[in-house]
Amino acid sequence: MAASAEPIAAPPLIELAGADIASAQNPDTALVQQVKWRLHPGEFWAVGGLQWAGKSDWLTTVAGLQRPAAGQHFLFGEPTPDMGQLELLAARRRIGLVFENGGRLFPHLTVAENVALPLCYHHNCSKDEASETVATVLRLAGVGELADQLAGQLNRSWRQRVALARALALKPEVLLLDNPLAGLDPRQTRWWLETLDALNAGHAWMSGRPLTLVATADELRQWSSHARRFGWLQDRRWLDLGGRAELAASGEPALHDFLAA
Repeated sequence: MAASAEPIAAPPLIELAGADIASAQNPDTALVQQVKWRLHPGEFWAVGGLQWAGKSDWLTTVAGLQRPAAGQHFLFGEPTPDMGQLELLAARRRIGLVFENGGRLFPHLTVAENVALPLCYHHNCSKDEASETVATVLRLAGVGELADQLAGQLNRSWRQRVALARALALKPEVLLLDNPLAGLDPRQTRWWLETLDALNAGHAWMSGRPLTLVATADELRQWSSHARRFGWLQDRRWLDLGGRAELAASGEPALHDFLAA
C-alpha cells in the first residue's frame, strides 16, 4: 500500500523576505532589519515591542501601504514590486486595517457614513443600498446605536470600534490592527479580545470562515491566551517567538523583563 501523502501547507497570504522596514517619516531609515515572516490562513499573531520600535511601520508595510527599504514583500503570493496599480489595489481590498488612536475616521461624517465609504466606493452603490451591511457591521462592533452621530464627537475607544466595523465591511481575508488595546479599560479590553477570538474562530459575518488576524501591541501579556503566534521588535531586530509555550519560555532578556513587569 502506498504511503499517504503529506498534507500540503497553504501558501502564505503575506510574506516579508529579508525585508527592512522603513520609517514613514524618513524612508531612508530602516527601523527593523531583515524581517523574515509569513502569515498563513487562519493564524492569529500578536506582535509586540517597546515604544518607537517600529510596530506601526511594520504593520503598514505588511498591508502594502509602504514599501520595504530592502528585501521583498509578497501579497497573496505575488511580489508587490511586480504588481500593477490595479492589481495592488485589488490585493489591498482583501486586507482590513484598523489604525491606532481612533482609526482615522472622517470626523465630519456620521458613523454610518464612515462605514459606508468603502462599500460605496468599491461596490459602486449608494448609501441606501449599503445601509443593511452598515447596520450589520455596526451591531457586530457594538456601536449600532451611534450610527447617526458624527465620528468627531466620539471618544477614541468608540472611534476605534467604528474603524473595526469599517474594516470588516468588505469581509477581508486578513485583518490588521495597530495597537487596538492601547488605553482601554478592562471592560473594553475584554470586548476586543472576545470579539477577535470569535472572528478568528469563524464568525457568522464571515460565513464561518476564520479571519486571519495580526495585532501589534505594547503589552503582550494581554494577548498571551488569545493570539497563537507571537513576534517581537527590539533594537531593529525581528524575533519570531513562536506559539504560547515558546512565548512563556522565551529567554530573550528584554522580553522576559517586559512580560514580568
